[in-house]
Amino acid sequence: MRDHLLKQAKRIVVKIGSSLVASRGMGLRPDRIERLAEDISALKQDGRDVLVVSSGAIVSGLQKLGLAAYPKSLPEKQAAAAVGQSRLMWAYEKAFDRLHHKVAQILLTHEDLADRRRFLNARHTLTTLIAFGVIPIINENDTVAVDEIRFGDNDSLAGDVAHLVDADLLVILSDVDGLFTEDPRRNASATLIPLVAEVTKDVERRAGASSSFEGTGGMTTKVGAAKKAAAYGVATLLLNGDKPGLLPAVFHGHQAGTFFLPRGRRLTSRKHWIAFTLRAKGQVKVDEGAVEALVRRGKSLLASGVIAVRGEFGPGDAVSCTDPQGKEFAKGLVNVSAETLSRIKGLKTAEIRKAIGLQEYEEVIHRDNLVIL
Repeated sequence: MRDHLLKQAKRIVVKIGSSLVASRGMGLRPDRIERLAEDISALKQDGRDVLVVSSGAIVSGLQKLGLAAYPKSLPEKQAAAAVGQSRLMWAYEKAFDRLHHKVAQILLTHEDLADRRRFLNARHTLTTLIAFGVIPIINENDTVAVDEIRFGDNDSLAGDVAHLVDADLLVILSDVDGLFTEDPRRNASATLIPLVAEVTKDVERRAGASSSFEGTGGMTTKVGAAKKAAAYGVATLLLNGDKPGLLPAVFHGHQAGTFFLPRGRRLTSRKHWIAFTLRAKGQVKVDEGAVEALVRRGKSLLASGVIAVRGEFGPGDAVSCTDPQGKEFAKGLVNVSAETLSRIKGLKTAEIRKAIGLQEYEEVIHRDNLVIL
C-alpha cells in the first residue's frame, strides 16, 4: 500500500521544519536550502507537482536583529518574521533558480482559510501557479497574525494546504527519523514505527511522549497534521530531512520514515473544511437520542435534542457537539445564535413556534453542515 501510494502521488505538499533551514546560532542556512531544493527538484523531474510549506522566518531574523534568544513577545516575533521572511524567500529563489525552477511566495493566516470565499480564492491561486510550473513557497503570515488568526504551527498549516490543493501526499521533513514507540533520546530501545494505519489515541500518546524533539509543536502537531490529512484521503510521510537524497529515494522504493495511511472514506472538501479548518465558537451538548440520530441515522440536529449550550456564537458559526458525558463526537454550522438556542433547547418545533414564533430553519444544524468526527 505504501509503495503504491508513493508511486501514484502526483501532487505533493512538502513541509520543511525550521531546524532544517536555520539555526539560532548561525541564522539562515542557504547551503541547506540548496540541498533541499535539489531533492525537491528531483521530484519535479519525475513529473510531480510540489508545493513547499517552509518554517524558518523567525529564526532567520534573529541574527539580523541581533537577538541572542528566541523572542517571547508577539511584536518581537513579528519583527523577526518580517526581517527573516524576505531572507528566507530570497534563499529559496536563488536555490531554485540555479535548478531552473520558478517559485512564488504565498503567506497565509488561519482567517484566510476559515472564510470559504477566501479559501476558494487561495485554492485557485495555488492551482494556477502549479499549472504554470511554479513551486509555491508557503508560510504563515507571522508579521500580521495574532493568536485568533494563527495556525499555531506550520505542521497544521501544511495539513490545511494538502486539503486546499487536493494533494495526494503530505511529506513532513524534520530532523527526526519518524515516529517512535518512545522518545529515542530518552530510551535507546525505542523503535521506529514504519506504518500507521490509523491515528488512534495510542498513536497520539506516543507522539505526546516525543513532543520534546524539535520545532514549535514537536511530534504531536505532526501526527495531528497526518490525522487531518488522512480524513481528506491524503497519506502523510514523516521523514528526516537532514539526510541528503532521502526524499527522492523513498519514491523509488527506499524504506524510511513513518507512513500514515489515508482514511478509507474521504470527507468532501466542504465537510473537511468544517471539521478541521474552522474553529468552534461554542459547544452544544445533546442527549443520547440525538447522538443516535446524528451518528447512526444521518439526521439533522433539532432543538429538542439539545441539553445545554456553551459559548457565544451566531448563525453560520462552527460549534462542537458533545454527548451527555461531554465527549465531542461531531462539529457543524449552526443556524441559530447561542442566545436563541438557549431559549429553545429541548423544545419541539410546535413548542418553539409558541415560544418565539416561526423560525427560518427547523434544524439547529442541518446534516449537510454536520461532520461526525
